[in-house]
Amino acid sequence: MNTQGRKTTPDAETAAGTDVGTYTGNRGLVHEEPLIFELDNPGVTGVDLEAAPAVTSRLGGLKARAGIGLPGLSEPTVVRHYTRLSQKNFGIDSTMYPLGSCTMKHNPRLNEKLARLAGFSDIHPMQPQSTVQGALELIDQLAHWLKTLTGMPAVAMSPAAGAHGELCGLMAIRAALQARGETGRTRVLVPESAHGTNPATAAFCGFTVDAIPAEANGRVSVEAVKAKLGPDVACIMLTNPNTCGLFEPQVKEIADAVHAAGGYFYCDGANYNAIVGRVRPADLGVDAMHINLHKTFSTPHGGGGPGSGPVVLSDALAPYAPLPYVVHGADGLRLVEHAADAEGRPFGRMKAFHGQMGMFVRALAYILSHGADGLRQASSDAVLNANYVKARLQDVMSVPFDGYCMHEALFDDRFLKDTGVTTLDFAKAMIDEGFHPMTMYFPLVVHGAFLIEPTETEPKATLDQFIGAMRHLAGKAKAGDAAHFLAAPRYTPRRRLDETGAARKPVLRWTPPAA
Repeated sequence: MNTQGRKTTPDAETAAGTDVGTYTGNRGLVHEEPLIFELDNPGVTGVDLEAAPAVTSRLGGLKARAGIGLPGLSEPTVVRHYTRLSQKNFGIDSTMYPLGSCTMKHNPRLNEKLARLAGFSDIHPMQPQSTVQGALELIDQLAHWLKTLTGMPAVAMSPAAGAHGELCGLMAIRAALQARGETGRTRVLVPESAHGTNPATAAFCGFTVDAIPAEANGRVSVEAVKAKLGPDVACIMLTNPNTCGLFEPQVKEIADAVHAAGGYFYCDGANYNAIVGRVRPADLGVDAMHINLHKTFSTPHGGGGPGSGPVVLSDALAPYAPLPYVVHGADGLRLVEHAADAEGRPFGRMKAFHGQMGMFVRALAYILSHGADGLRQASSDAVLNANYVKARLQDVMSVPFDGYCMHEALFDDRFLKDTGVTTLDFAKAMIDEGFHPMTMYFPLVVHGAFLIEPTETEPKATLDQFIGAMRHLAGKAKAGDAAHFLAAPRYTPRRRLDETGAARKPVLRWTPPAA
């Protein structure tokens, strides 16, 4: 039982893992798959390797006390194991992935094909620059289009993700303030609805975070910002469209007020995918904004390494852009690697090399294949799909803010009052319906939040199926069938677990059972 008193093991009639009426424990094509270490067959291997040559140890007398513990497996066993694991994984190639504020976009296969071209996938960051002119040209082209789309004069390509981009932007702001001799500007204004990385980044850079409360309409007012301004304000970090899925209508007035007070405007560009091709951030007074390539330009999301978060910079911050960056020279393109060779005053370096080449290839392929009209349509379709979801669900679910949304539709948990069903319970029941749950409990300014983002590529038939499932579940909750939700998910390989306990006391090492 978990801390809420709910079962954490499968029921015989409803889940794999115990007696489900089959000898194997399998449910058709859903196999009950053990850990790879439990498949160990000592002495079995899929390849023949020559014995390692004798070498002189350079470990100061330290010796291995035992083998490294890798399991012995044949090639078919390995292939089947990982194939079965893949069948348990939910991905955008399976069906709709409605995470809000994350944008789980379809990754066009054309982009994947181009990223695998040998001239891009096989190069090495330590090659002489004369041998990677094509790669440098691609980076330069992508930078050009990011600047064109945003209206900004400069872009730092090296940041590895959105949060890394935030760090880049604030470090550029800090460098600009130091160059002005205004080291006393130590306060950063952050709306209460912001992504958690905003205050974390500000604190990491040594700033003090001052929260701006949200208005009743889910937006930030220029009056609230002006009330916080002072000679110690370094910048504001404002997400637009914001995390409630709403456009900030006073964004230009807010930027002007911050600038008049001597501060900078950092725009969290996590939701730029809702306005690309329609709004230029430069026209809103933005000084720095990161662009999540996975959200706006369809590069793969997650996986522990393929992130990319270029940061566009205004004229005021461009001189402080980090190293390295691409420039045109007499002998072609080259990377400026050292501050002594830079025209401005770069604050330093964000990472060892220039960026994530595979993501650059995919993003440029997406931009060039869509063109200006296609990018505008993509953002428009994302907004259309989100408003369709909101319009079809707002009579059975509760909406915290009236009016149209941008690329994501936000609901709260008032429609579940007195049902005994929570947002988490509702999300678990969605899994049984074949849908990955939406973002839960974020933004924090909305109680029990359901943040749903359908993206631009979902067809109406899929949206209708998703909407039908949500309406069905809302009806069951209101009809008093709390038991249905408390028992969910029923059809997964494992039932509901003690997620808090697993996070606080993870078991990170498999130990063979005692003989």
